[in-house]
Amino acid sequence: MANRPPTRTKGNVEVMQPRERFIATLERRPITGRVPHFELVFFLTMEAFGKVHPSHRNYEQWHQMEEKERDLHRRDMADLYIATAERYEHSAIFLHPNPGVPEETMRLIDLIRHKTGDTYFLMKHADVTPGIPDGDHMAEFCYRLADEPQTLKDEAQQAVDEALERHYRYRQHGGLDGCALCTDYCFNTGPFLSPALFAEFVTPYLRQLIAGYRELGFYVIKHTDGNIMPIIDQLVDCNPHALHSLDPQGGVDMAEVKRLYGDKVCLIGNVNCGLLDTGTDEQVIDSARYALQHGMPDYGYIFSTSNCIYTGMRLARYELMLDVWRREGNYADENTNA
Repeated sequence: MANRPPTRTKGNVEVMQPRERFIATLERRPITGRVPHFELVFFLTMEAFGKVHPSHRNYEQWHQMEEKERDLHRRDMADLYIATAERYEHSAIFLHPNPGVPEETMRLIDLIRHKTGDTYFLMKHADVTPGIPDGDHMAEFCYRLADEPQTLKDEAQQAVDEALERHYRYRQHGGLDGCALCTDYCFNTGPFLSPALFAEFVTPYLRQLIAGYRELGFYVIKHTDGNIMPIIDQLVDCNPHALHSLDPQGGVDMAEVKRLYGDKVCLIGNVNCGLLDTGTDEQVIDSARYALQHGMPDYGYIFSTSNCIYTGMRLARYELMLDVWRREGNYADENTNA
């Protein structure tokens, strides 16, 4: 089990800050106050803060920079992540270090911890399992499933071993709370691989990866878009702390998933990001309300969209979704996030 932060009590109920609340929810423990919220990525930093999101910046000249210039970039990235979390009341920050090498990731972790202490739950992408191939490699991958099955399995095993070795370094360094496994397995119509093929080529390696990260002391959130229902049993059996994004565009219903798996895994998401982009205000409100109403009972729910706040989405729509959360996403009649 990952390291649980110290808590304070008020009567018989824990009083928690954002990171503590996020961890308690991942563990499906009762909380007071507002349901935790975060977004896997908040790309609208130009509209919100007048700054390009770190993952969109061009660092071709990184190696030509003086160290003081690199440090300015690092500090600007840290400040932008913190500003986003503060303004939109995120309990967690999903880091996109740029450049994305371990040394820079660790520097970014250190900067945010120095500026905010343990206020926020910090996580990074850490998935190496096989997902949906891009269009240039899809046919090749399908041929290899039939022609080179053992080679594919050997490659998957090597990737898991190397990822766990890398993350041992992160554990030794400290400051990182969790791993977000962001490989996508599904289209809106269903998984790319049949459940039987998924069980052969993905599940064994996903299970090892999650178990290894948990043994290192990390919380693990498994993300995949689309219709996960044909493989959700396998995903839950791999024992992540949480599933994200519970995509309604893929027919994933929060009420059904909560009924079937709410006592086994924390649930994150289900607010229809497609409606945030192209729907009416009423549809956005209804989607946010539905996710809260069916996710909140018995705890173990974190509020978010069914993907992320992506480039081109209207910021006003995200703020509308948050208005619903602030009014209706509160336990024990609390109406603050502290």
